[in-house]
Amino acid sequence: MTKIFIIIPAYNESNSILQVINAIKAVDNTWNIVVVDDCSDDNTVELIQQTDAIVLRHIINRGQGAALKTGTDYAIINGADIIVHFDADGQFVASEIQEVIAPVLNGEADIAFGSRFLSASGGKKSAVPWFKKHVILGLAKVVNQIFLGINLTDPQAGFRAFSGAAAKKINWQQDRMAHCSEIMQLAFKHKLRIREVPITVIYRTFGQKFSGGLKILEELFLGILTK
Repeated sequence: MTKIFIIIPAYNESNSILQVINAIKAVDNTWNIVVVDDCSDDNTVELIQQTDAIVLRHIINRGQGAALKTGTDYAIINGADIIVHFDADGQFVASEIQEVIAPVLNGEADIAFGSRFLSASGGKKSAVPWFKKHVILGLAKVVNQIFLGINLTDPQAGFRAFSGAAAKKINWQQDRMAHCSEIMQLAFKHKLRIREVPITVIYRTFGQKFSGGLKILEELFLGILTK
């Protein structure tokens, strides 16, 4: 039986974490759900403990990239065949996990990135807010192409799936939001077979501010300069 681990980083996600866990379990209750609590100061951990999801805890807030690394390392140690990164805020659709893992499960790819800018047959692209799409993500895409050699339709794809073997090769160092670009860069560097899969992203609020986008760029450039 294929061992599939769903890694969910969480920081103060008490409003959504139970719904996210239950939605994933409704798709396939054999999947191993691992929630990495990044030192929340609300009752996120208590809510996770009401489920059979595995909870790992950071004693200080380290960032989303670090939380995903903790969960990914745990999955590798426990013999994961496929590792999925999924958000705790309810923006991703649990039923689409099956679509994202399919290229890896079928041996067609080593890593699959979800893209909100691709359309499935007969489907629609995610309604990305204009400023986020054309300014924040547009700039991120240019930086990825010029400085990191990444040519993907979604420059900040947080919904992704790896084979266990691929995950062992992608040893990212960015603890916070720039981890998305670093993971993509390492996938290209190691010449992994890459597939993009259309996904839906539900924007309940505006999301990332311009200052947040600048912070990602700062982290990326510092990472490039220190290599």
